[in-house]
Amino acid sequence: MKSLIKGLMVTTLAFSSFSYAEKTVLNVYAWGGYLPEASLKAFEKQQNVVINYTTFENNESMYTKLKLVKGGGYDVVFASAYFIDKMAREGLLSELDHKQIPNMQDTMDGLLGQAHDSQNRYSLPYIWGVTGISYNQQMVDVPITRWADLWDVKYAQQVMLIDDIRDVFGMALKLKGFSINSQNEDEIKAAYDSLVDLQENVLLYNSDAPQMPFLSGDAVVGMQWNGNAYQGQVEMAELQFVMPQEGAILWMDNFTIPSGSKNKALAHQFINFMYQADNQAEIVKSLGYASATKAGRALLPDALKNNPTIFPAEQDVKNGEFINDVGPQALAIYEKYWQRLRTQ
Repeated sequence: MKSLIKGLMVTTLAFSSFSYAEKTVLNVYAWGGYLPEASLKAFEKQQNVVINYTTFENNESMYTKLKLVKGGGYDVVFASAYFIDKMAREGLLSELDHKQIPNMQDTMDGLLGQAHDSQNRYSLPYIWGVTGISYNQQMVDVPITRWADLWDVKYAQQVMLIDDIRDVFGMALKLKGFSINSQNEDEIKAAYDSLVDLQENVLLYNSDAPQMPFLSGDAVVGMQWNGNAYQGQVEMAELQFVMPQEGAILWMDNFTIPSGSKNKALAHQFINFMYQADNQAEIVKSLGYASATKAGRALLPDALKNNPTIFPAEQDVKNGEFINDVGPQALAIYEKYWQRLRTQ
């Protein structure tokens, strides 16, 4: 879900100087700045191919495009966990051949077999993390510890929210003591009402590079993905990242191969390549998000391996909740209230 430098770019990026006519092209569809460039270049060289990297802004726009092209046009598509079941049901995803991805055996405990794809038939974890709170400690009088703090009137026009329907509603549902995967319209409506109350504090919704409003001084407090929080902390030490007392939102982004891929064998090779320990470590070093394997983490320097922003404490993970698919009927309810909220 997580943008590292997520941007609404429909631009195609090629990481090789060779033209497409001369080499096989692997079409990758992901958030902007989401894959380490060094790893992409290494795969191009190893396989003598060109990677055509196209970006989307959020899961919803990715799904809409993939639906429009009926699962074609791309070879590797990245999607957050709560979209996997929906995409699989609608025939947009190919089944993965785990025998072609032997490096997946090093995946960290607890990441495989999640509710969105219990046998990992259609997806494998790429990165995982949490949505918590960032704030500039020099611009607040007391530390921020709760989601509820974002509603404080003293933060009028100083709050940034992630531009993601399930993250925003997940925060409000947690605030109300409900599951972030609620399918109950009364609970979703209650979350919506609290978000309407928050609107006077909201300066902007941002998923392009959500650490930037903090670095520029525009936002004082708000939602944040932990990887972007780490990137912001590298540039501004006073930028804090906290796990809210009500519970953080846990997420996982995944490799998938769309049903219309013309290069499925190469797509499997790419996923297996990205599971190599050195590439897993590069994900953390370059992007600040927790990668999926034990060997990858083992290669990291202690400053990264033990960084609580990148790798949350076990108790914080237990206190959080993974975003899962809520089914088409409930999703329609979320989308109805999201549209109302965004037109306030």
